[in-house]
Order: sequence, then structure tokens, then C-alpha cells
Amino acid sequence: MYTAVELSKYIVSKCFTENHPISNLQLQKILYYIQKEYLKNDSRAFADEIEAWQFGPVVPNSYYHFCAFGAMPITSSYDSADISANDKLLINPIVVEKRQMDPWQLVDDTHKPGGAWAQVYNNGLGSHTVIPVDLIKSEE
Repeated sequence: MYTAVELSKYIVSKCFTENHPISNLQLQKILYYIQKEYLKNDSRAFADEIEAWQFGPVVPNSYYHFCAFGAMPITSSYDSADISANDKLLINPIVVEKRQMDPWQLVDDTHKPGGAWAQVYNNGLGSHTVIPVDLIKSEE
């Protein structure tokens, strides 16, 4: 298992070096999809909690690490050789697929009625509340 920031650095570096830099908003949604995939396999990609924020699921530690970029693409590369080859086999296809989506399409996708984010966010009443992993895992 990784920290969300470790995994984020890998994702950001991969996207930047492949000439497809992503924004922090995109990064947060990609982390969500990766965690969801791991949970379906009865494990976790990272131990950090995911919270329900206005624009969808957010991992606060990762968000604040990259918030200086605002809505702009994150143009940084990090040494992130600590991600195992097996994990890259699961992570890379998610990164490649999701980074090509419009950021607001990612937001809409994570805002599905009845989904984990929507159940917790509850029209703002659950803003910044942790989304339980069992809710994420059960999401279609």
C-alpha cells in the first residue's frame, strides 16, 4: 500500500513525461478510480481517506500537496520508482483512460445519483466528510 501523495507523484510524473499533464481536479478523480479498482480486489491502493467535496471525491493530503497549481496542469516530475510493476499494470490503464476525459466529465461521473460521493455529500450537508470505503467498493 502507498500513501496518496506517493501514488499522486507517480501519476503526475507519468502524465507529465507522456506530454499529457493533468490538473489537481483530474488527479483527485484518478485517485478515486484507482482506489475503487483496488477495493474491488479486496485491497487498498492507499490508506488515506477520500472525502466528499463540492466537485467530487478528494484525497486531502494529495490535494493540498498540489494545490499551488490551482486549475492549471501540474508540470512536475518526481522520482517514483517505488510503485511496483504489478501495481503499474493496474494503475496505468486507469490513468491513461481517465486523463483523456474532460475534467468536468470526471466530475459528472463521480457525482452520479446514488453513488458513494452523492450519498455522503448530500447536497452539501456532508461536505468534507469521509466517504466510507465500503460505499466506494459497492459503487457500480
